Amino acid sequence: MNNATNALAPSKTVLPQRPLRRLAVSCFAILTIVATAIPLPVHARSAPESFADLAEEVTGAVVNISASTTVEARNRTLPQLPPGTPFEDLFEEFFNRRGQQGPGGGGGGENAPSRPRSSNSLGSGFVIDPSGIVVTNNHVIGDANDISVIFSDGSRLKAEIIGKDSKVDLAVLKVKSDKPLKSVRFGDSETIRPGDWVMAIGNPFGLGGTVTAGIVSARGRNIESGPYDNYIQTDASINKGNSGGPLFNMNGEVIGINTAILSPTGGSVGIGFAVPASTAVPIIDQLREFGETRRGWLGVRIQNVDDPTAEALNLGSARGALIAGIDDKGPARPAGLEVGDVIVRFDGKEVKDSRDLPRIVASTPVGKAVDVTIVRKGQEMVKQVTLGRLEDTEKQASLQQPSTEPQTATRQALGLNMSGMTEELRRRFSLKDDLKGVVITRVDPNSAASDKRIQAGEVIVEVNQEPVANPADVTKKIDDLKTQGRKSALLLVANPQGEVRFVALSIE
Repeated sequence: MNNATNALAPSKTVLPQRPLRRLAVSCFAILTIVATAIPLPVHARSAPESFADLAEEVTGAVVNISASTTVEARNRTLPQLPPGTPFEDLFEEFFNRRGQQGPGGGGGGENAPSRPRSSNSLGSGFVIDPSGIVVTNNHVIGDANDISVIFSDGSRLKAEIIGKDSKVDLAVLKVKSDKPLKSVRFGDSETIRPGDWVMAIGNPFGLGGTVTAGIVSARGRNIESGPYDNYIQTDASINKGNSGGPLFNMNGEVIGINTAILSPTGGSVGIGFAVPASTAVPIIDQLREFGETRRGWLGVRIQNVDDPTAEALNLGSARGALIAGIDDKGPARPAGLEVGDVIVRFDGKEVKDSRDLPRIVASTPVGKAVDVTIVRKGQEMVKQVTLGRLEDTEKQASLQQPSTEPQTATRQALGLNMSGMTEELRRRFSLKDDLKGVVITRVDPNSAASDKRIQAGEVIVEVNQEPVANPADVTKKIDDLKTQGRKSALLLVANPQGEVRFVALSIE
């Protein structure tokens, strides 16, 4: 470096004192102008030279989880395989499905005697408290009745379940140790960005203490695994057995819990998913304190807002969560929320789409009074709601699809044949006794209504948030919307059981 610098240095010239001072001032002025006018380029930080120091610092807190479940199985003879081989379970599952004895057996069948059988699973976890608190995935332990935690030094401790949550796939275990255990802390997963370096440690395929590294590929991923999906995606190699293990940032903090992979082969293809710390920590705290989750509950049924719906509601842009139903016993109704309201902010947090709201509500403490910003008929207003508690046993009604179709209809619009409510139609479609509105008797299969899955036997309750009682009401309101230059009509449609949803249909 010195040689290069010297080679590029100008030769020395002896100048009078005053011109030298004048030259220095001029050069300073030129450099100042250039530095001000031309911004310095932004350079990405280089990759770490090594992950070894970081791995050495945190590996002692990462554990292997061995979970065993005793089940009843028919007494069958399996092929002679090496003890503990994974193919043993594979062959057992094959013959269980076929309802027959394994090859080489001399009897069996339905009347064969049963024998206890142990089903084993392996996963990963990590210690978050020196007293012996271990975090892993719920699917790692399942319904196991014998759980062991294996540490990096080979020691093994029995674990008991403090609590688990299937909706976010987390479990908290407790082990008893005669000395403080090495532990790691959670970091702020909200500050990570796609492109940041991360490191995973776990037990893939039973190979404990495996370290892999990569970057954050994306945030906020929804993989349709549950109601609160908000995964960190990473290309750090994650395989079967990594489940429940930690995803570290470069400060040695856990910013995610490795949970799932997307793979056509069953192995890592560079698409792994981790529950972010911001989602996991409140649940872990609840499981430690109560042994169960205590999620906030608003008591509304919601749907997403698409562009036609946003236009029909004067929202300006597709955003928020549209209330399609309200639980009579929930906290939303006494707070003044109504069907047709669009929730755009909840407790100071923006609701970008309907997926955001369940996650925000669930993470809000039960009993907290929160401000809910809604848009109602184009006007923004704030309602205060005191949250209830979401019960895991809450039942969700399933949609029924009627198969019979009436032969007559009184009026047609938007690809729908409609009729006023009659006792005959109520019986034919098994409509709920107190359901009121306009009955859909046929749907044109080539219409936008069919594309939106509107079906015969459903009932139009409202058009653009105004009740309708007969087909003439529907056609009149559609004509009025066309006169106003509107592009779509917002229908409130009920199924035969009375469960409603909003559907925006083009009227152009």
